[in-house]
Amino acid sequence: MLDILLPAIVAGTDAMVKKHREENDETYRYLNDNLKVVTFHNKGAFLGRGSSYPVAVTALSVMLTVILGAVFILTLTKSGLKMLKFGLGLLLGGAFSNSYDRLKKGYVVDYLVFDKAPGFLKNIVFNISDFAIIIGSLISVLQ
Repeated sequence: MLDILLPAIVAGTDAMVKKHREENDETYRYLNDNLKVVTFHNKGAFLGRGSSYPVAVTALSVMLTVILGAVFILTLTKSGLKMLKFGLGLLLGGAFSNSYDRLKKGYVVDYLVFDKAPGFLKNIVFNISDFAIIIGSLISVLQ
């Protein structure tokens, strides 16, 4: 049952946080200034890539989300594969949330910055969906 609910939990949680960030633009700092909560509108894909081509980025995002949804549904009919289903559920929830933002708003709302991270990581603004996509991809590939 969790397999079916996981994408909705990820997408719903991220949507609530994004809505709150859109309504409250204050910056917050946590964990000895290691984590900063901001509001950032990303019109491109990862690291803002493709921001000059928002229609193409949105189309690709939606297409990949639909394909991922089909793969997810196909795995639900198979017995076992618990880790694959879990990974795909995280991945689908994150993909759906970010694709929804692109379709509805024309950008993805990002809000988490790790100011003291090493190298280029301190310049990236994440959201919950991004973490779900990263973790879900790793689980799906490594399972």
